[in-house]
Amino acid sequence: MRMRRKKHREERMENCSDIIIKDILKYKENLKDIFPKDFPLHMEIGCGKGGFISTIAELNPEVNYIAFEKNLDVLVLATEKVSEKGLENVRFVPGDAEILAQLEEQKSIERLYINFCDPWHKWGHRKRRLTYKRYLEIYERIMKDSGEIHFKTDNAPLFEFSLNSFSDFGMKLKNITLDLHNSKFEGNVMTEYEKLFSEKGQPIYRCEAIFCSFDDCKSSE
Repeated sequence: MRMRRKKHREERMENCSDIIIKDILKYKENLKDIFPKDFPLHMEIGCGKGGFISTIAELNPEVNYIAFEKNLDVLVLATEKVSEKGLENVRFVPGDAEILAQLEEQKSIERLYINFCDPWHKWGHRKRRLTYKRYLEIYERIMKDSGEIHFKTDNAPLFEFSLNSFSDFGMKLKNITLDLHNSKFEGNVMTEYEKLFSEKGQPIYRCEAIFCSFDDCKSSE
């Protein structure tokens, strides 16, 4: 269901303008320049209402976070969550993963979160999936060597596709679970969608994929 346009959206976003990056290409050579403090840099693509990013940033004040969201009606809710908590280590970008293709190769991101992205069910639409090879090539250009993608979904076919995509790209996989909330994995931070799905008894699929050279991957086995 399409979300209704939020009342006074532009005014509310203007009130949070200090944490919104309207032109991220100003930092295309080094995203770390966005923040005043030189902390490790993590990124979330598709932050939704901001439940995940506001929680994980609060738990990790010595990590900087950049969150992308193309839907302005949910982005305004995310910015307000972060502003209300007074978090200084989060910045938001109105847009999607396509923007990343315009950045210079910089190796600045240590971790990328992809939570419950659009599965694009039709096989003909698979190139739009955020774990498709083309996107992995984009991520690799801006992520540090041994940078990690933390991926969660409720969609089994998408998860299977993503595992194969990561593997075919030469990435190392770890912490794979087909039922996150009934696993031994610790430290999980839930998104709004995740809470909804888990309350319905739906399994949550999760994995971590690491960019590495052939030699690095072999030596870590």
